[in-house]
Amino acid sequence: MTETETMRAISQHTLGGPEVLTEVQLPRPVPGPGEILVRVRAAGLNPTDWKHRAIANLFLPEPPFVLGWDVSGEVAETGIGVTLFEPGAEVFGMLPYPNGHGALAEYVVGPARAFARKPANLDHVQAAAIPLAALTAWQALVDNAALEAGQRVLIHAAAGGVGHFAVQIAKARGAYVIGTASAPNHEFLRSLGADEVLDYRITDVAEAVRDVDVVLDSIDDDNSLRSLRTLRKGGLLVTLRAAGAVDLAAAARELGVRAIRMLVEHDHAGMRALAGLVESGALRPTIAGAFPLAEAAKAHALGDTGRTVGKLVVTLP
Repeated sequence: MTETETMRAISQHTLGGPEVLTEVQLPRPVPGPGEILVRVRAAGLNPTDWKHRAIANLFLPEPPFVLGWDVSGEVAETGIGVTLFEPGAEVFGMLPYPNGHGALAEYVVGPARAFARKPANLDHVQAAAIPLAALTAWQALVDNAALEAGQRVLIHAAAGGVGHFAVQIAKARGAYVIGTASAPNHEFLRSLGADEVLDYRITDVAEAVRDVDVVLDSIDDDNSLRSLRTLRKGGLLVTLRAAGAVDLAAAARELGVRAIRMLVEHDHAGMRALAGLVESGALRPTIAGAFPLAEAAKAHALGDTGRTVGKLVVTLP
């Protein structure tokens, strides 16, 4: 196999800590009908990456596999029937979650409609930080909650990857935003537009907040159960815990509110909406760190700490 038929990638043959990640040579993929081949310039990382790296029986089969869902780069080839993009177009997007993984490589193949044109006012590192986390926030607040101007929204873990995008999306829609975060991150959240910021370490948020229309929770089911009490009648809690032993919907009905579990989906319309917010200046990513492909394990180790503000990105020269 010639050099032009192979590519560098970060793979793993076993589950474990960041040390299981190794650089390998793999066959360069070929786009099928409706797909594009993207030359990856940067790949964003998310908590789901370190979870799948280390924990069995999530969404993926046993390794070996190449992780990563967030991509920014250039279209190298188009498959049959693709009309949205041409070779050379700069695009960003989320590979189909969960089974479309593979962003930590020099090339990826994905459905053309998993991508949108990269905003000109973002570089590839910034663009790669957006898709999965911002799509999650968009689909939670807009597609599921139909958040409107004047409504009140409570965003837990507001300084994290999903949270810091959710604050900006909610503000862009005219909502009143209450965010939870540790005290050192309060000024950061205010700079994004948060109207109130609560330190979850010293404040019982479920007791301090009332009459919100929407809650976005990425923490755990116990936090979601407690947060149901913050909703006004008819309000909605969206949890990013796609599965759990607790029947949140039943607990919500007893209080006259609603609760749903969601899993992010690849979404051309959502990506175009996010690109529009970026171009208008209403949405910007915060980069916690950028690492070359060969140092992907270092990025994972930092992600494992759970203390980063914003997004971690792997770059490919």
